Amino acid sequence: MMRKKLVSVLLTAAMCVSLTACGGGGGSSSSGDSGDSGSSGGGSSSDALQVVIWDNYQQPGIQEICDLFTEETGIKAKVEVKDWDSYWTLLEAGASGGDMPDVFWMHSNNSQIYMNNDMLLNLDEYIEKSDVINMDNYMPEVTELYTLNDSVYAIPKDYDTIALWYNKKMFDDEGLDYPDSSWTWDDFYDAAKKLTHDGQYGFAMNTTNEQDSYYNMIYSMGGTILTDDKKSGYDDPNTLKAMDFVGKVLKDCCPSATTMAETMADALIQSGTVAMVTQGSWMVSGFKENDIMTENCDVAILPYDKETGVRASICNGLGWAAPANTDRADDSWALIEWFGSEEMQKKQAELGVTMSAFEGTSEAWVNCTDTFNLQPYLDITEESKDEGVTNELILRPYTYNSTRWTEQAKVDLVPAWNDPSKMEETCKQFAKTMNDLIASESN
Repeated sequence: MMRKKLVSVLLTAAMCVSLTACGGGGGSSSSGDSGDSGSSGGGSSSDALQVVIWDNYQQPGIQEICDLFTEETGIKAKVEVKDWDSYWTLLEAGASGGDMPDVFWMHSNNSQIYMNNDMLLNLDEYIEKSDVINMDNYMPEVTELYTLNDSVYAIPKDYDTIALWYNKKMFDDEGLDYPDSSWTWDDFYDAAKKLTHDGQYGFAMNTTNEQDSYYNMIYSMGGTILTDDKKSGYDDPNTLKAMDFVGKVLKDCCPSATTMAETMADALIQSGTVAMVTQGSWMVSGFKENDIMTENCDVAILPYDKETGVRASICNGLGWAAPANTDRADDSWALIEWFGSEEMQKKQAELGVTMSAFEGTSEAWVNCTDTFNLQPYLDITEESKDEGVTNELILRPYTYNSTRWTEQAKVDLVPAWNDPSKMEETCKQFAKTMNDLIASESN
């Protein structure tokens, strides 16, 4: 595809992207830079490498890892934080001939477009020569996101899973047992309904961030968002059954759709308004700073569906990448290799930045705080210990330009969020729209 066409595609996507996963939501993004700006992607080797991310909470830990890199190599690296929209605008400017950062995060929303259009540095030769990086050491679900035609364009940084947060005080006041691994989605609904009264609610969900909300219920109940042949699953019978359940929860156990859209689920539980939310592991750093959360809340593994016996969590992960046209490829690779090493992946986890993509290092993340029991985030990745229950880690569905249909869903599903009785017809209509959008993608 020609560069002008790529720029058009990216700018179109930028107009509708929103914060999703891996530190992209919950108010963790910054409205400006953090620290001095370092250099542009075209800087000399004496300048600091410009490392750009979008999550304020992760900046201190990543900068600490960069400082260790400088001590080891003498190469300076400065971490900047951009808000989500500014972040992608910065990368899009590189697609039109400007400078891209030396090292940056890549996300599953955009990886296919950037890889297919040769905007990312091909890392194959570097990996082949490295005695530090072996792609077999990383979670295959994340490696898949940044591999095209057997070539690697980003080294996996982290992964995330979803868990159920609950307010212990609200459960105690109601005389209810806390959620645990024995819970089915029916148990969840029964508790949420009992907890809904007198201005408090049993549950809230971010309908605009499907990874930490309804996707998990759909896959647990045997449905799908995207079929193997890249067709919409919104009209699948099991998906419709799951969405009917979602509608029942919305109707009986949640604040209004308008309230949830304006306030967001993480803010509602932090205010003590709701008893339960399903949230991604990327929210832990923020929750540790909220008194209501630290004094009253804890974490449980997601419920499972009693009919399928499946407990499902949607998984995503970021990758460390560099621009294809960089004149500091060796320095950028040196830092990416550093980030991807077992030692620094473990360091990232120990610092509480995020779970790490290097297999076997995320136990350190679980132990980064004694305020919450974070083990459920890892338990979902392991074989279930409960008889008859299967834990499934589902890679967040994606196509060449996933942003188009994920953003359109946020518009087209609003009638169902506002009136759950319209759920089935709304989902079936959106399935047609989604298929049209996928069919119009460039690849």
